[in-house]
Amino acid sequence: MATTSAGLLLLGLVTVVLLAKALAPTIELAVASAGAPKAVVGIIIAMVVLLPEGLAAFRAARANRLQTSLNLALGSALASIGLTIPAVAIVSLATGWTLTLGLDIKSSVLLLLSLFVSALSLSTGRTTVLQGTVHLVLLATYLFTTVVP
Repeated sequence: MATTSAGLLLLGLVTVVLLAKALAPTIELAVASAGAPKAVVGIIIAMVVLLPEGLAAFRAARANRLQTSLNLALGSALASIGLTIPAVAIVSLATGWTLTLGLDIKSSVLLLLSLFVSALSLSTGRTTVLQGTVHLVLLATYLFTTVVP
């Protein structure tokens, strides 16, 4: 049973990665015509990949099921980071596509700051509106510094 589940998980992940790769040229063209930096393509692809879990987490939070919401949101992020990057690397090796991973210094600082704020938010067992606002400000800062370098 566990082997079947793991196999289906990997199959689904590879499918999503290949579909995202197929969608990328259209998004790249739209981003280039808008005059936005190429990093915006990655943000849009990440949003598309995380959209189903994000909507489910949002619905759970609106229904006052915070634990379910956190499980969905954090599980989705961990799956994206822990499984998608290796899957993309394997697919790029198998297909011969060039893969470039990297963060500039401001993105690295914002990532570390986000991890620190997340650790503070989750360590107390309670979250506040202020902590949520800090997370949203960090997200807005990242999006702004990506679009307006």
